[in-house]
Amino acid sequence: MWWLYALLSAFFAALTALFAKMGVKGIDSDLATAIRTIVILFIAWGIVVYKGIGRETASLTRENWIFLILSGCATGLSWIFYFRALQLGKVSQVAPVDKLSVAIAIVLSVIFLHEAINWKTAVGAALIIGGTFVLIL
Repeated sequence: MWWLYALLSAFFAALTALFAKMGVKGIDSDLATAIRTIVILFIAWGIVVYKGIGRETASLTRENWIFLILSGCATGLSWIFYFRALQLGKVSQVAPVDKLSVAIAIVLSVIFLHEAINWKTAVGAALIIGGTFVLIL
């Protein structure tokens, strides 16, 4: 079932690129990122409240907090650079290059999480990297 959520994520990421490109027209990309972040904040906490899982924050470990904070910082920086890239470039160029993150995530998962990869994953990552260079050049 994970793949259904991954496909939904990809679909909404594609919509994100389109809507963001239209939204950054004529404004500072950092302001656009801040507005987007507020919307996400309300949606995410709305889901937490709806599900009634807010009390679970008390059970988070120090390690949970550290890595979730680091993840939030990485997400914020990614969004800032993504919105700036969208402001300067075409969606058809920026969005695919942004997906180089897939190949980078695979490499980092092997290095830091010691995940094993098979030949299909390695070939897929190599194709993503190759495609990214085709788009850039």
